[in-house]
Amino acid sequence: MGGTPNSVARAAYYGLPLMIAIIGGRPRQFQPLTDLYRQTGAKAGHDAGKLKLGISGHGFIAQDSQAARDIAFPAYNVTMSRIGAERGWPPTTRVQFDAGAEPEGAYYVGSPQQVIDKILMQHEWFGHDRLGVQLSVGTLPHDQVMKAIELYGTVVKPAVDKALG
Repeated sequence: MGGTPNSVARAAYYGLPLMIAIIGGRPRQFQPLTDLYRQTGAKAGHDAGKLKLGISGHGFIAQDSQAARDIAFPAYNVTMSRIGAERGWPPTTRVQFDAGAEPEGAYYVGSPQQVIDKILMQHEWFGHDRLGVQLSVGTLPHDQVMKAIELYGTVVKPAVDKALG
C-alpha cells in the first residue's frame, strides 16, 4: 500500500510491490510517488523495471457514460457521504462525482471506451503493471454490477491488453 512518500520509499527499499489507491482528486498528482518508488528501488539495488506497481480506484462501466454515472452515483453518494461524516469530510456532491469521472479524474466510471482511454492515459503516467477497480462502491443492483464486470472482462481488458502489447 502506498500513499505517503515514506511508505512508498520503504516498499521500494525492500523491493516490495506497491499498490497506490487513488480514490479522489487528480491521479496525475501521484506520479511523483511512482517516480520515487522506482528511483528509491534502483538506489537500493533493485531492478526498477522489475518492481511491481499497481494502481487501484473506484469505477463502474455501462454502455454509455451518462448511464454509468447515473447508476453509480446514488450508491457512491450514500457510501462516501457516510464515510466522510465519520472522518469529517463534507457530503459528496454530484458535481464532484462527475468531475472524478472526467478523463483526468480518479474514477473509472463511464462507457467501455472511456474507461479504456483512462487506463491507457494513466499507464503513460505511471507505467503500472496492475490495476484494481472496485466496480461497486455501495450497494448497486446485482444485474448492473454483473454487466459492468462483463464489459470490463470482454471489452475493456482485451483492448487494454492489446494496446499495451
